Amino acid sequence: MKPLGLTLQTAYADLVERCQLAEFDREFPANGSFSSREQSGRLYWNFNSYEDGHKRSKYVGPDSPALRERIARHGKIKADHNERKTIIASLARAGLPQTDAATGAVVDALARAGVFRLGGCLVGTVAYQAYAGLLGVVLPAAHMRTADLDVAQHYRLSIALEDSTPPLAEVLRGADQSFRPVPHLSDKALSTAYVNDSGYRVDFLTPNRGRTEYERKPARLPALGGVGAQPLRFLDFLIEDAVAAALLYRSGVLVNVPRPERFALHKLIVAVPRQHGAAKIDKDLAQAGLLIGVLAAKRAPLLRDAWAEASDRGPKWRKALADGAAMLPEEARTALASATGSALGAAEAQARYRPGRAARRSAAARTKRRAG
Repeated sequence: MKPLGLTLQTAYADLVERCQLAEFDREFPANGSFSSREQSGRLYWNFNSYEDGHKRSKYVGPDSPALRERIARHGKIKADHNERKTIIASLARAGLPQTDAATGAVVDALARAGVFRLGGCLVGTVAYQAYAGLLGVVLPAAHMRTADLDVAQHYRLSIALEDSTPPLAEVLRGADQSFRPVPHLSDKALSTAYVNDSGYRVDFLTPNRGRTEYERKPARLPALGGVGAQPLRFLDFLIEDAVAAALLYRSGVLVNVPRPERFALHKLIVAVPRQHGAAKIDKDLAQAGLLIGVLAAKRAPLLRDAWAEASDRGPKWRKALADGAAMLPEEARTALASATGSALGAAEAQARYRPGRAARRSAAARTKRRAG
């Protein structure tokens, strides 16, 4: 993989900061004020303003030095659309992925509605696209193609926030009028996914740390306009402590994505259980392997800490990690072993999985089920 030069890495970091400042001023006009409140030993900020004679309180985020700096500079930074577009053009020429029009329009609409301000997090391939800029490398374009978008939010955060986006069905139709809900199998009144006439799909997800049967029932996320969300196991590990990133679309779209080390290990964890979507395993493992290679070289302590955290969650987690690691190509498996001190032998890995055969295995399994 080709590394980005220091100038371009700095340019991407500058783009993220400029997007943060521009969104901050758009979200919080100069005629309001900020206030803080303490909850469970942590400080949180709200923005108070009047609209049509009514007082409104808007959630800003948890206290941090960066947030306090943005509050101090509030209203003093001009939106610099043209300069951000120039930065994006430079990054694209260097090989960073530009978000396609369909995805960009949807993500931009969600961002303007406040989804990411309220803790929403992109997961899946669209999040993977952001790691080129965050890690300072040019990632292969072959693993960036997608026709869907996944957005996750912690359920506990959603019910704790005293703020909400507009209904997300309306937000999505603002990006494309043809978006329509996909009825959930167990609750047709609460959709967790939306699809448009082109087949582009948007799914909403939330972690499940309770009983397995909870995954059969959609949960409602109050902070995201009451949208339905599919509960999934292991998702809490993925979206914990998400980071800000900028998608290269128009003048930049500020989003939240999982930390790359969590993204890579989560791909290993979920690769084995994906019995009915085995065609996706090769793509997932390719993304995981590429990230592990970069992280082992540039951020080995973070990868090691994430591995240790996942391993400490219990024997099922350790088995999933080991099974996923065994399916990695040898180079990625060696890099993972070097960074974490954990490894599986090449013979064992070969016995468990051979890259490139997931789709054929899936087809064979479907044929067997039909024959039975």
